[in-house]
Amino acid sequence: MTNRETIILKVWYFADVLRDDGVGYGDYQEQLTYLLFLKLAGKYTKPLYNRELPIPDGYNRESMLLKRGAELDYH
Repeated sequence: MTNRETIILKVWYFADVLRDDGVGYGDYQEQLTYLLFLKLAGKYTKPLYNRELPIPDGYNRESMLLKRGAELDYH
């Protein structure tokens, strides 16, 4: 299985989990898109690209990785 196929399976798995929790398609599509955006934005701030992006430190992907459970949900 390729890396791409693995990612696709993970996305569908999480979509199923969210759907089973009562989250609508449009809602989890929005959330997944936002998370992918933050991941790519973080990549562009690292060496090779070294870009400055207008994403506040408290709202970047790295700040989300430090949180769990209700704290992450609130954030």
